[in-house]
Amino acid sequence: MKTFTENKKAHFDYEFLEKFEAGLVLTGQEAKSIRLGRMKIIGSYVILRGNEAYLINSNIPPYQTKNTPESYNSSRARKLLLNKSEIRYLIGKSQQEHLTLVPLRVYTKKEKIKLEFALAKGRKKADKKNLIKKRETDREIKRELKIRG
Repeated sequence: MKTFTENKKAHFDYEFLEKFEAGLVLTGQEAKSIRLGRMKIIGSYVILRGNEAYLINSNIPPYQTKNTPESYNSSRARKLLLNKSEIRYLIGKSQQEHLTLVPLRVYTKKEKIKLEFALAKGRKKADKKNLIKKRETDREIKRELKIRG
């Protein structure tokens, strides 16, 4: 399972409640470009429209810029492949509890390109500051134990 891109900032900005896996509907050149590691999902999000899920604001540059059709849009909405029951569940959760769907990483699974996204709740500034303080104190404790140990 090779990871092509990851949204590391999402781990800091959101608290994840559940993770999901979905296939991506791509063109041939988009798949080639992703396999080269050119996709960017930072700042992107998943929306649900009419019993379908879409990845919005992700950027996949063309595989070969000279051979790219003029109509190619690198940041178009890409459809996600999910079961109907999963989509209904996500629609209910996101409307009830005001949660967002955040993409985490893009990877391969049995030669298919998959997207891992999470049902997430946004963190407030105070929560982020507390998280940073906790990380720093954990690092200091580990350093002290290493020196004494």
